[in-house]
Parts: sequence; C-alpha cells; structure tokens
Amino acid sequence: MFKSTKRLFLAAVLTVVTALGVTADQNRYWPNADYDPSIPTVKSVLGYNSGDKITLHGDMQSYFSALEAAAPNRLKVFEYGTSWEGRKLIYVAISSPENLAKLDTFEEGMQALADPRKTDAAAAKALVADLPASIWLAYSVHGNEISSTDAAMQTAYHLLASRGDKRSAEILSNTIVFINPLQNPDGRDRFITRFRSTMGLEADSDRISAEHNEPWPSGRTNHYLFDLNRDWITLSQPETQGHVAALQKYYPLVFVDVHEMGGDSSYYFAPEAIPFNPHIAQHQRDSLFIFGKNNAKWFDKFGLDYFTRDVFDAFYPGYGASWPSYYGAVSMTYEQASSRGLKYRRMDGTEFDYFSTVRNHFITSMATAESVSQNRETFLSNFYDYQVTAIEEGRKEKGKRSYIFPAKTDTADARKLMGILAAQGVEITRANEGFKACGTNYDAGAFIIDSAQPRKRLLRSVLDPQVDMEDFFLEETERKRRKNISHDIYDVTAWSLTKMFNLDVAMCGNSVAVNGTPVSSDRVDPFTVENTNATVAYLVPWTDGASSRLMAQALRRGLTVKSNDQQFVQNGRTFGRGTLIFDVADNAEDLGQTLAALAKETGAEVLGIDSSWIDSGMDFGSRAVFPVLAPKVAIAWDEPTSQLSAGNTRFVIERQIGYPVTAIRTPMLARADLSRYDVIILPSSWGNYASALGDAKNLSDWVKKGGVLIANGSATRFLTDEKVGLLALKREAQIKEAKDPVKAENGLVPGQAFTSLEDMKKATEPANERPDSVPGVLTHAAIDQDHWITAGVKDTLNVLYAGRDIYAPIELNTGTNAVYFKGADELFSSGYLWDEVKTQLAYKPFTVVQPSGRGFVIAFTSEPTTRAYLDGLKLLYANAIFRGAAHATPTR
Repeated sequence: MFKSTKRLFLAAVLTVVTALGVTADQNRYWPNADYDPSIPTVKSVLGYNSGDKITLHGDMQSYFSALEAAAPNRLKVFEYGTSWEGRKLIYVAISSPENLAKLDTFEEGMQALADPRKTDAAAAKALVADLPASIWLAYSVHGNEISSTDAAMQTAYHLLASRGDKRSAEILSNTIVFINPLQNPDGRDRFITRFRSTMGLEADSDRISAEHNEPWPSGRTNHYLFDLNRDWITLSQPETQGHVAALQKYYPLVFVDVHEMGGDSSYYFAPEAIPFNPHIAQHQRDSLFIFGKNNAKWFDKFGLDYFTRDVFDAFYPGYGASWPSYYGAVSMTYEQASSRGLKYRRMDGTEFDYFSTVRNHFITSMATAESVSQNRETFLSNFYDYQVTAIEEGRKEKGKRSYIFPAKTDTADARKLMGILAAQGVEITRANEGFKACGTNYDAGAFIIDSAQPRKRLLRSVLDPQVDMEDFFLEETERKRRKNISHDIYDVTAWSLTKMFNLDVAMCGNSVAVNGTPVSSDRVDPFTVENTNATVAYLVPWTDGASSRLMAQALRRGLTVKSNDQQFVQNGRTFGRGTLIFDVADNAEDLGQTLAALAKETGAEVLGIDSSWIDSGMDFGSRAVFPVLAPKVAIAWDEPTSQLSAGNTRFVIERQIGYPVTAIRTPMLARADLSRYDVIILPSSWGNYASALGDAKNLSDWVKKGGVLIANGSATRFLTDEKVGLLALKREAQIKEAKDPVKAENGLVPGQAFTSLEDMKKATEPANERPDSVPGVLTHAAIDQDHWITAGVKDTLNVLYAGRDIYAPIELNTGTNAVYFKGADELFSSGYLWDEVKTQLAYKPFTVVQPSGRGFVIAFTSEPTTRAYLDGLKLLYANAIFRGAAHATPTR
C-alpha cells in the first residue's frame, strides 16, 4: 500500500505530543494534531486506541452517544430503523451549533429545492445562498469490510475535537456532515465474534490463518444473507428501507459508500469506471473529478497509492453508491484494501495493519467533506438544476411521457411495485375511474406514472425495458472475449423492475388527465370480502404473490384447502388453474371471518360462493382437485451452498410468501432421518455438493418415498452428476465447429501450416469448452400449460440468466421441461447477451420436473430467487414447494 517508508508523511506523528497532552496514539491520524480534551477519545470510552481493535456495533453506539453528550450542540444521533436481529440503525449529524440548531429549517430548504414545481428559480437562488451544503458518509454496508466503521468514529472525533486542522472548522461552518457509521450491524458483529474467537497470543498476518478465513456464512451479508449493496432499487431489507427514507429527509448533496476490497490492492476512489448509466447527469459525472483530485492531493501528501476509473463502474442503479444519483446527489464508492483482521500479509510479502486501513478511510472522509465545503453553492445549485432538467426531459420525451400499468388479475404484484417506487420518491396516481389514453381504454385501478417529475431519471433507469452500455465499451468487451480475456462488466446488465415483476406496462406520449389518488409506499391493498357468510366455499384465484401469501397463512393456521389442476367456470366467471378452494364444511365456523382477515392482510382476492355447481370444467370433487397440505420445508444451510442463494431463497419463502423454513447443515442431509420433511431445497453452490452429500443416496431414498427435492441454479449440476443420478439432465459444451483431435506420438504432434491469423486462432480453440459466462441478462421463457407446476403462471416469464450452464432438454419419458427459454428470435428481454449464447440457450429448459418413485426432483437451471427481486417467478417457485408437495404421494 505504501510507496516508500521514507515517504510516509504520517510517520512523524508517532513522536508528536501536543501541549495539551494528547498521546501519540490518539493523534497519529493527523500530523501535529491539537485535540480538545473535552471531546472523548475512543480509548477513553472503549478502552483502546482508534484502529487498534475492530469495534462492535454496541461499542460504536456507546462512542457516538459519548460524543453527543460531550458536544450536543454539534452532534446529534438519530435512529432510522432496526436490523433483523434487533440492532439499532443510527446516523449522526455533525455541524456548527448554528447549522445544527436549524436542522429542521435545513430539511425544509432541501425539500423545497427538490421540487422546482413549488420553488421557482428566485426562491431557489435565495436558498442556495443561505443553506449549508451536506454530505452523507455511509460505512460498512458489508459487515466484513471492517475498517470503515472505525473510520467513521475517527472522522466524527476529528471534526469535533481538532484544533490543529483548519479544515474542520470550515467544514462545520459550511456543511452538515451526516455519518451512517454501520449499515450492516448483524454482519459486522458476526464477523467480529468469529474473528475474536480465532485470535491467539498476537494477531496473525498469514492469509491462510483462521483469522483471515471466515466460516460460512461470512460477515459480508445481513441476517438473511443479503448483499445490502444490491438492494437499493427493490428495498427488500429493513436496513435499506430505513436508509433510503433517511436520505430523502435531507437529500444530502454528496453520498459516499465506504467499502473494502482484496488485501493485495491499494485504494480506489472516483471517478468511476465505464460503463456509466446513461441516466446519470453530466454535471454529476464532472463533479467526480473534484473529489478525485482532492483525494489524490491528500494521498500524495501521505505517500499512499490509489487508483481511479477502473473496476468499479456506475451502471447498475441498485448500489448504495449509485441510487442517490437518481435524486440528484453526487454519489461515489471508496474501496480500501482490506486487512480482514488486525494484520495482513500480501502476496508480495509486505504487511499492513488495521490502523492503516482505518486511517486511509479517514483521510478520504475528511478530503471529501472538504471538497463539499469548498463547493457549497455549486453543489446546491446543481441539485436544484438536476430537478429542473429532469422534469423538462420528462415533458419532452417522445412517446415516453407516461407509464400506464393496467388494472389486471395480477394487480397485487403491481401494487407492491408501486409501493416500492413510492418509497423512492416516485409520484404515482391510481385511477379512480376508467379513462382513455393514447387511443386505449383503461379500467379504474390502473397505475399512472408521469415522467415529468423529479424522479424521471430513476424511472428511466429502473422501469424501461433496456438501459444500454456505451457502444465503444461493448466493442472492447467483444474484442476481449475473442481473445479469451476477462471482460469488465461488473454486475448484471438487466434489472428492469417491470420485467422482473413480469408486469404489463404501456407507454403513452401524453400526460394522462384522470381523476385519481396518489399512491403511498404501502405494498398491499387490503381486499374486502363481500360475502363472509358463504354456505359452500370460498375461492381464491391463483394469480399473484398475494394469493400465495394467503395460502401460506391459511396453512399455518390449520385451515383445510384444496386446489384445482384445470380451469373452470363458476357462476359465469372463469377461474384458472391453481385456484384455492376453502370448503365451508371442512373448516371452522368462523372461516369467512378468518379469510376476510387474511384478505385484508395479504391483498388476495377472496370470493364466497353459495353453490358448487360448475358451468364448465372439472367439479370440486373431481380428480383434477387435490388437497393442499402444510408441507414441512427445509433448506441446505452451510458449505458448499452459496450464502447469497441460501439467504435469498429463505427470505423469499419466509418473508415474501410467509412460510417457515428449517435450515439444516448441509452434511446432515447425507445421514439424518429426513422423513418428517416434505420439501428440501438445495441452493446454488459455490463448491461441489459431493463434498457434503457424497452420492446423495439418503436424499435419493427420501425422494423415492415421496419427498420433493428442489435445486436452484448451479445445484442442478450435482443432481445431474453420473455418480448421483437424481436428475436426467446433461450440461452442454459450447457449440463449435467440429475439428479432428490432434494425437501426439512420442511427445510430438503433427505439424500444421497456417495461411492466416484466423487459421491460428481456430487451431488454438479448445474442444468441449463451456459457454462464455453471462454477467446477468433478462430472457424470455415459455411454459407448459399442462403441468401442475405452471398453474396460475403467465404464458411468458422474464428469467434472469447468469453464468454458463445450459442443459439439454430432459426426455419426455423421464420428466417435463415445464418452463423453457424461448427461441433465439424471441429469447432476449433486457441487458446484454452474447450472440452465441442466445443461439444455444434457445428452447433449453429453465424448470424441469422429474418424477422419482413417489416424489419429484425439480430443477431451476438458473437461479430463481436472486436478490429476491424476481417477483414474476414467485408464483412458479411457490408451486414447486406447495403444489409439488401436494402432488407427491408419500405414505401418510
């Protein structure tokens, strides 16, 4: 990390002792520091010097409480939520007494600047002249990226106590510094607890030591093993929900997400790498250089290495370092090489310590605050102009003025998406009556989003079917692929929420005038049951996430329910496959009231009927109707599963569907009695399940006795292994022109004469190579309408395909290709997909169901629960669990 020991400007600090008696350890972060002794140091509160230990969440809170007690007129602590494990989430505001006393006035001023429709240019100019600037420093979104929380504490201390750094007074005078010291307390405490349990007599720098190798799951993720840095556009986790709400209270002008990266690197700060999201404004991109140059100036003073414009891009809008851009902030990520403990030995033999990582984040935190302070009016003006230009662009968009989501049978899913968008500041209207727009008639209940609003660029980024990367970047990507060089696409290339929720949306080039109601951030519309005294049954159409939530709650409450495999018409209304049927005779007397309460809670439609006569289709007592039992569901938990897949899947089932899951340590599945479980899920794997499950004989026997085994993504590889034989699928090699194998004799191969570079390239292509890995693209898939697993599912699904696994279809006498990718000309949905993969993926299976004895093996060849944001696949996944268990025939 260091250019030269001799160049360390900071080294002199170790011998400095100020006249006030501040120790060298206390002021080693800043040369010749003169600190106010009335401001408590980390050591005075926690018993160790800043940077000497990794601070737990509770200790961090104690320290900020101590700072608030010592300087209540310059620092205030606010709670913004609670983690899944009950830990408080806080942020602090630091500024001059004058600014902090007027924090409410500042909030009102920023809210005014955020809406030019209410604040004209003259009023905005007055606000710009009067308001302080603001910066939001967000630390430790990944719990095992440890240095930033201690850097947050040191930054706060330095701003309050420093009398030898004139920047501090200027920053407090010109800005309000918001600090979120710990975004992921559950993950951080998980890391620290395990790290401390491995410590010996002294810290060990060896990268293979237990200190530097976390057990499963790592501290990176939160309780549900989510990568919180990818959750910002869908807001599934409480940590992100509260953070986004807090940001929209004050609209900080600059947002920095402070991270760590591999220990063999140096330090990264903005400007960011290409590709850029095209909906980021030019002034936002230009402003990155202000921060980059000032950070570089201070790193040069301290003789520290850094890099910019490489690796970390600004394309995906769901990062913490991206999302604030879409309300008008300048948003960045900083990355420090991690010590992942107190000492770390690099591959080149050099060592660095935890203090160094904390110090480097402290340096950029202060430098960034300095840049904001020095450019107060510029950033305030740019923020207001961002809103003005966003509205102007929305008004001028040709053919894209208004998004219209029609009122349909999947309105509950649309309502959830509208709630998520509303929580991000998007203005949405719900029609109170029917209306006509751009030549089409729409019913009451439709959702309308006019893009002539401050969140226009967010809308374009998260709702549009396609967001393009720069042409020159894609050309360079393809050039590298041709030479088998790794590409520079950092994350997924598609994330259209409209597509991931599998919703229909129409675009209208005009503003839509309709009598409507503003939409709140609530994600559920309570449904009112009209007939709660039905004499025969209650029907719940199986159409969206709301119906699966109601079913889960009903089963947990012990209600008796059955479902149909065939469409039927009752009293003139058509009910699709999967409709839930609650017979009055089979349930308690208060069935109507119970279902009414569940309908209100979940938003599912419930209809009471007084006759079981069917106009057409199969009767309620026919062979097409079967009981839905409450299955006992388990999930493989621990290595070699992917913690993200395991956590995302468990979250989808427990928190989005609402049904409990038992987590079982993966090796236990090889030997334990599994008879009490109806469904077992194998998440995607980062390794090989064979290491934990062997030949899976225990699982195989369990399936044959009536169990339902579900494989997510790469877990499918294990089931198809010849030694396991649980699934009759085979992975495909990349399609290539066949060439004769070259045989070696006596260590020599026959000579070849090349007449062109293309001949040489062809000769060097390996045989049986896997398809190139796809970063993440949305694709279209079709369904088999005759199979029970597709009940209630739309004819076309949007599937996120990532990786390189492509499977040949299963044979009809063995199983069913229940969901399959569409043909090459229809396959692409959104993102960027290699041409040869598009050709090969066509008509290959996404969901396969294979009967085995009295049970089933179900495989999703691409991860179906990624980040819990593929809502359009939730009904299909619920079918795999509940309808799978219902169609299995174990001995009860």
